[in-house]
Amino acid sequence: MAGYPRWHTASEQGPRERNADAVSAYAVAGAPGITFALADGVGDDPSAGRAAQVAAAAAARTPVADGPVAAILNAQRALQKLGGTGDAVMVVAMPFAGGYRIAWVGDARAYAWDGAMIHKLTVDHTMAEYFRSRHQPYSPRMEHMVTTSVRTTQPEEIGTTETVGSGLLLTSDGVHKVLPPATIDEILADPSRGAPALVATAIALGGRDNATALFVEPPEVDVTAIVTERFPAAA
Repeated sequence: MAGYPRWHTASEQGPRERNADAVSAYAVAGAPGITFALADGVGDDPSAGRAAQVAAAAAARTPVADGPVAAILNAQRALQKLGGTGDAVMVVAMPFAGGYRIAWVGDARAYAWDGAMIHKLTVDHTMAEYFRSRHQPYSPRMEHMVTTSVRTTQPEEIGTTETVGSGLLLTSDGVHKVLPPATIDEILADPSRGAPALVATAIALGGRDNATALFVEPPEVDVTAIVTERFPAAA
C-alpha cells in the first residue's frame, strides 16, 4: 500500500493440533500508518484460536488516537463479549510519526530491527521473568506460565514501550523461545527471507508450538524479493 512500510507475516502450526496464533493489520485514511496486532491463544483448542482471532482484530481496529493500551483493553472487551473462557497473550504496535507505540500482555514480543541486529523492546510477563528480575531461582516450566493475558489483565499491568526509526518484528513464543537472537539477525539480514524463514526455521529446529512472525521493514530497506505466506486461520 502506497505510503506505508513493507511488511510480511507467516505462521506455521507445528506439532500442535491447530494454529491458535492470529495476526491482524489495519489502517484508516489519515492514520500515520498501519496498526499491527499479534495474538497467541492460550492452549491448543478451538476456543484458544477463536480468542486470538477476536482479540487481534479488535486491537488492530482501535483508533490510533486512543493508543495501544486501549487496543488491548478493546481486545479484552471483545473476549468478554465473545463469552467462554478462551484467552490469549498479545502484542500491539500502533504507528505514530516516525515509529511505533507498543503494548503487550503475556509473552508475545516486539523487537526493533536496525538492519543488522534485533533489540528486544518487551519484557515477558511470565513467572520466570518475575523471579529472574528478583534474582530468585525459577524452573524452565515457568518460562511458559504467563502472569498477564488479554482476558485477565488490569490496565496498570499492560506493558508499554516505543521505537523510532527502525524496523519492527512481532513474534509468538514459538519463534523467540526457539531461535536465538543471532539466528534471527542472520535471517532478517537477508531481505528475501524474513517472516517465512523465521517460522520455518523455528519449526525445523524442533519448535513444539505454533510459530508466528510479523516483520515491518525499516523505511530505508528496499526489498525486491519478498515472500509472503498466506496466514492460516485458527481452528
